[in-house]
Amino acid sequence: MDFDGGDEIRFERLGKAGVVTLTRPQALNAVTHRMVKALCKALDAWEGDAGVSAVVVKAEGRAFSAGGDILHIYEAGRAGKPPVDFFADEYRLNARIARFRKPYVALIDGIVMGGGVGISFHGSHRVLTENAQFAMPEVGIGFFPDVGASHLLPDLGGSFGMYLGLTGNRIRYGDALWSGLATHTIKAEDQAGLLGEIAVSGDPESELRSFFTPAKRETERQDLEAIARHFSQASLAGIVASLEQAQGDAFAAKTLATIKARSPTSLNVAWREISAGLTLSMDECMKMEFRILNRMLAGHDFYEGIRAAIIDKGSKPEWRPASLDAVSAADIDAYFAPLGARELEL
Repeated sequence: MDFDGGDEIRFERLGKAGVVTLTRPQALNAVTHRMVKALCKALDAWEGDAGVSAVVVKAEGRAFSAGGDILHIYEAGRAGKPPVDFFADEYRLNARIARFRKPYVALIDGIVMGGGVGISFHGSHRVLTENAQFAMPEVGIGFFPDVGASHLLPDLGGSFGMYLGLTGNRIRYGDALWSGLATHTIKAEDQAGLLGEIAVSGDPESELRSFFTPAKRETERQDLEAIARHFSQASLAGIVASLEQAQGDAFAAKTLATIKARSPTSLNVAWREISAGLTLSMDECMKMEFRILNRMLAGHDFYEGIRAAIIDKGSKPEWRPASLDAVSAADIDAYFAPLGARELEL
């Protein structure tokens, strides 16, 4: 079944299931423009096909998808041709998945970050195994939590989404289940069996009930309470001040150190988009993120973050502005300003 995904993404019919497999294991299944366009075509075809009762998305190798193709984005932007079209299509796909009218099951076994989150966590069934690790680490590379993170993160209780967005920290399947990011947890060894049953019945909900294996929260109760206390503050400055005042608390100290290493601009943008996303629809969130994206690709910190993380591996990024105090509200307002004729069409 060919929706022109080349050797990067595969589409098959298995009984009543439309099965999507990400096939770039050597690149940790980083999402490319070709994959985005092919998946969009497949969803259009399968949504109108009475023979397809559910869509299942899975991946080859040890990662589900470690994000977008960052190096390509860096090189294109550096050459003066930032790949805005790739992001426009990717964001349209994220919104498309959120309104897909059939069960959409993401089988996540391994790392899922950034762009990988965008093609999995907006579906109806988000199934994680004990090997899964979730993160939105964009603030660490001078970018921002995108691909619908502004819709996904605000819904998590106890300010857990704000914590994930501002630290970029990884969580495992238990935290994902308890926070509401995952809808189900299963054993990695049961993935093929689950897929086989969905193919026969076309009913993921009932099949998942029999394969479901509960997972315990990994984050300790006192740390969850600390997250709820610190990250519910009414401003980014309030969150930082709250962490600074928690003297003698190892968790707060470690969390503060993590945040202080992130891009001050990215932190401000992330705080505002996650706060705003609480009252916005998925489509409105994607339009907001597209506005931010256009400014990020024209800015400094994203390219500096990629340079430090990937080009000159392990070097320290020189953020501009370099401190939270040096970022003005007007600076951040500019990221959210309308794009006029260049707004994202959904």
